[in-house]
Amino acid sequence: MTQINEQQRTDSSLQSNMQTKAQRRIRNTDRFARGCFTVAGWLAGLMIILIFFFVASRGIRVFLPSYGAEQQNIWDFLLGMRWRADNQVYGVAFIIVNTLVSAFGAALLSFPLSVVTALMITRMASPRVGTLLTTVVEVLASIPSVVFGVFASAVITRFVDSLAGLFGQTTAGGNAMLTTMILLAMMIFPTMTDIAIVSIQAVPDSLIQASLAVGATTMQTNYKMILRAARSGIFSGLVLGLGRAFGEATAVSMVAGNAYTGPSVNLFESTRTLTSTMLTGLKETTGLDYDIRFSVGIVLMILILITNSLIFLIKRKVGGGSEHEQ
Repeated sequence: MTQINEQQRTDSSLQSNMQTKAQRRIRNTDRFARGCFTVAGWLAGLMIILIFFFVASRGIRVFLPSYGAEQQNIWDFLLGMRWRADNQVYGVAFIIVNTLVSAFGAALLSFPLSVVTALMITRMASPRVGTLLTTVVEVLASIPSVVFGVFASAVITRFVDSLAGLFGQTTAGGNAMLTTMILLAMMIFPTMTDIAIVSIQAVPDSLIQASLAVGATTMQTNYKMILRAARSGIFSGLVLGLGRAFGEATAVSMVAGNAYTGPSVNLFESTRTLTSTMLTGLKETTGLDYDIRFSVGIVLMILILITNSLIFLIKRKVGGGSEHEQ
């Protein structure tokens, strides 16, 4: 009997030691994973800081006396309404306005369509059709920017040029503000749709069943309850979409037309964005014309920061309570 008790105590001690080792191994693994994610987060933040300081150091010096005879006036740069590199006239005020109009115009075209598409894929289409449409959206998201640009310069420009003729307007071969908006709308559509799909799928079934139980129709549930519950994530998709619209350069430079003056709200006139200004002729220039593009980069980063901050404020007011409501 004593031997049996001792054997049980020994087995219990071995089992306890094994559990302790397993728990220690889990804690060590957890610490290692947490450390890796922490390092990755700090590296990402450090890269952003380094990029900003590099661009700022190159962009600010053109306004300093140490730059020499080609020193630029910062107020002429920020408030100027002309961009003529051949005359060393650099004004970005009208380019900022054109950039905002192009990006928000693209969002106005694409955002409602992306939300409705996501709702149709997740709530209305059959599983097979939903899977097919999701694959199509993911393929659109993977298409390179230059392919969108080639398509826009070959197809969308012709459409816009014909549309302008119906209104008695002319375009520079279809290179116009409207062309840029349509191009950007196509490019940001898959990004916003993907995030809207994930946000709608995250809405609890209990909320949907509760809405149907109180007498709401399927359409009322889809548009009034599900979209309301998912609005915070949907707004996050809008932020990412606008970020891509602001930052797109290659495709936009192929259809914008790069106007020398502005701003213009005429959809059939040529436009110029901050990114297309930075990219066009970058490899063929040196000196002031090269350095001033870094100054444009500073303006672009500040513009994106301010725009995203405003959208997040709107998101907090419009969608911040969705988690508590759920």
